[in-house]
Amino acid sequence: MIKLFVGFLLRKIPRTFLQRTSRPIFKLISIFYLGNDVTCPICKSNFRKFFPYGRKVRDNALCTNCLSLERHRLIYIYLSRKTSILRGNNKILHIAPEACLIKKFKENSNIDYITADLSSPLADIKMDIHNMPFEDEYFDFIMCNHVLEHVDDDIKALEEIKRVLKKGGKGIIQVPFYYPIPEKTIEDKSVTKVSDREKLYGQSDHLRKYGKDYDKRLSSNGLKVLKIKTEEFLTNDEILRYGLDSKEEIFIVRR
Repeated sequence: MIKLFVGFLLRKIPRTFLQRTSRPIFKLISIFYLGNDVTCPICKSNFRKFFPYGRKVRDNALCTNCLSLERHRLIYIYLSRKTSILRGNNKILHIAPEACLIKKFKENSNIDYITADLSSPLADIKMDIHNMPFEDEYFDFIMCNHVLEHVDDDIKALEEIKRVLKKGGKGIIQVPFYYPIPEKTIEDKSVTKVSDREKLYGQSDHLRKYGKDYDKRLSSNGLKVLKIKTEEFLTNDEILRYGLDSKEEIFIVRR
């Protein structure tokens, strides 16, 4: 019953409205999920399980305290364990910022941290990713999670990301994958009906479904790409404890 309700809400209610209103609701829900079987590495809260979430609802997905999902927890663990991004003196651009990660970035006063998006109420700057209002080679690090599937021209967006990255700068650029993953990215600009997009791409506001060629699309403008598997830096026990997707890979780009 909960899964059906969650799926319905995410299909029918605008994301920007949910971003503004969902936190107090989930704070209340968290009372019913208290336990010690899973831990959110971002907010350090413990639960018997995470809340089901997603248009195609996934079990054990959402931290009801900080609203992190599997991908946010994975990225945070990687950044905190394997990089100095959260500790160094870096200029960071966070595109379509997630509330759970904003707080962690802002904890370090040495970071020059900018959030930007076309419509998110959480962003500092209103920005079109196809035409960013920043100088060339401005940022040391860029984070862009589950954005490229929504934009009109993902290749143009990647060109802009490369333009504003410093030489040697890095970024994490994640997109959703639907199993079985197609060999090539599926994209058809003639598909405009909401119901057809839902059927073809997995979500009505997506403009493409990424395939196994995603890393080639990332590197099409000269960015270097490194794929890191979850199991490369986390044990099976940690994957279960933090409620992660063992099949997810982190896509790191470097200029």
